[in-house]
Amino acid sequence: MTTSPDTSTSRTSTSPARRVAIVTGGSRGIGHAISRRLAADGFAVGVNFAGNAAAAEQTLAEIRGAGGMALAFQADVADEYQVASLFDTVEQAFGGVDVVVNSAGRMALSPIADLDLETLDALHRTNIRGSFVVAQQAARRLRPGGAFVGVSTTVVSTQLPGYGAYTASKAAVEGMTLILARELRGRDITVNTVAPGPTATDLFLDGKSPEQVAALAAAPPLERLGTPEDIAAAVAFLAGPDGRWINGQVLRANGGLAA
Repeated sequence: MTTSPDTSTSRTSTSPARRVAIVTGGSRGIGHAISRRLAADGFAVGVNFAGNAAAAEQTLAEIRGAGGMALAFQADVADEYQVASLFDTVEQAFGGVDVVVNSAGRMALSPIADLDLETLDALHRTNIRGSFVVAQQAARRLRPGGAFVGVSTTVVSTQLPGYGAYTASKAAVEGMTLILARELRGRDITVNTVAPGPTATDLFLDGKSPEQVAALAAAPPLERLGTPEDIAAAVAFLAGPDGRWINGQVLRANGGLAA
């Protein structure tokens, strides 16, 4: 599914000066907040989604209702042909790509001894192969002055039991960050990763008891869960003009839970 960009705003909204972002997994949870924040910061946003068309349409309605520009595009981030089509569509609609945020991901919690390997393969297909495919297209297409932002997890540092498969996949995301930054030397493109701590999203809350959620909320020195908007603000900093000297870094947005 692809939706047409909203062109009902003023003529200046379609000016080449408008910066353009692609947010994978951009219709739900942290990705939804990132899509809305970048649109509020003046970006035209390509909202990628995997399967929930209703959530994508709701995200577009919110962005457009606030005067922003956006389109939605369904694509499996691990499929290189679908991701190439996503970039093609955004470039054709908005004139280019300046920022790519790879927020798409999946989680499976299990002790390593018990995890079904088909579940492992599906998780790593999205989180590792998908991250690589999106980064590959971003490396080929981002305009000078652009930014690539990956999304990891603070569990890479906290090493909680049950997160073995998920942490392994996100450690791969962090491992690519500085390498890609160095590979893009001379192009004026930054590459960074945001690693959220416990954040109140459906993905995070699913399967956790109220007691588990309360314990996780109490763990950071700030004694609360993060919000999707907290993470979106960190991404917006790295994607915006004030983050241009930050490159090849992993930013742990976790309220002080871990370094």
